[in-house]
Amino acid sequence: MATQLTRTAFGMWSGGRFMHFGEPLPDDRLIDLIRLAFSKGIRTFLTADVYGAGDADLLLGRALEGIARDSYCLVGAIGHDFYEGQRDGSKGFPRFTNPALRKPGDYASYLRSAAEKSLARCQTDRFDLLLLHNPDSTGYSSDAVWKGMSKLKDAGLTSQLGVAPGPANGFTLDLILCLERFQGLIDWAMIILNPLEPWPGSLCLPAAQKTGTKVITRVVDYGGLFHDDVKPGHQFGPRDHRTFRPAGWVEAGSEKIDRMRAIADVHGITMLQLACIWNLQQVPVQSVVPTLIQESGAGAKPIEKKVAELASLPEITLTSDECAQIAEIGDNSNCMSLKGGSVEHTGEALPDRWSLNADLESIATRWRIDPARDLAYTMHTAEAAR
Repeated sequence: MATQLTRTAFGMWSGGRFMHFGEPLPDDRLIDLIRLAFSKGIRTFLTADVYGAGDADLLLGRALEGIARDSYCLVGAIGHDFYEGQRDGSKGFPRFTNPALRKPGDYASYLRSAAEKSLARCQTDRFDLLLLHNPDSTGYSSDAVWKGMSKLKDAGLTSQLGVAPGPANGFTLDLILCLERFQGLIDWAMIILNPLEPWPGSLCLPAAQKTGTKVITRVVDYGGLFHDDVKPGHQFGPRDHRTFRPAGWVEAGSEKIDRMRAIADVHGITMLQLACIWNLQQVPVQSVVPTLIQESGAGAKPIEKKVAELASLPEITLTSDECAQIAEIGDNSNCMSLKGGSVEHTGEALPDRWSLNADLESIATRWRIDPARDLAYTMHTAEAAR
């Protein structure tokens, strides 16, 4: 029997230990943070085998050691082959479906091995949910991939299955294709969504609802801005992933957040809590997993306080007018080039970007999504900032 995901969740990319956000926490503080999250009432924990090439699994296993297994929900993610694949700099490890690594007939054995190794590091024998992590075009569409995932469920290694597009924004048509093609097998999908990034994630939500797929949302904090301690002029470290965002994003985002602040004040909640609640009111979102970041500088909020804010998320319902106002303020349509199937991509397929094919074009037509209008970059940075 699966332990179900809770409204709030803790992701092992938090704390900067593996994903280079803010000040990286040492192992002991990150372990203490995980235990604090559990003690405050957060009961869902997400890890991915590729984080630290297994180190995130090991740390999570240490942090939850001695805690009754049925008292928390464990979510794993597999898909990057760091066992046989070679890391390609900032692009990371290749997907296990890379034809240079193996053929489709070997997908199932890889998935079984990766799941078992991840579970051993986590010091347990089952996931409550196992996600296919950052798939390439093959991962979204291949029967061999999802038959392999199904076998993991049959073997009792996980109670539920899901897909986690990424790491960047996009994959809209690919995700819808995956949810439709493997309907009944896929229980969850994890997407990027927050009040300042409703696009393109919200385009997938109707298909998720129709196929009965529950949704987890990440980057709910919008790169830390909803934690309210990243302000205009903030200095990011040289390795901080947020330095890849366009110039002016902090200033533009802060201005929009200030326009939403009155709604949070009416309900007596923090800006992070407002972002979480707005997300949870989007059908069929059922769990939020913001990135928890220890920022640098004297005015930085302790990361432990951010855990407490997330754990104390109240049961509040925003009015339809409030939700619409937030969506209008945060509209980011067409503000960037998206990953996955794209009208903007030509030539050979890349691990995270490829041209549209007949299947994706059919999905677009059926869901009334015009790729050139709805999934293309059409705004200059200055326009997007406004």
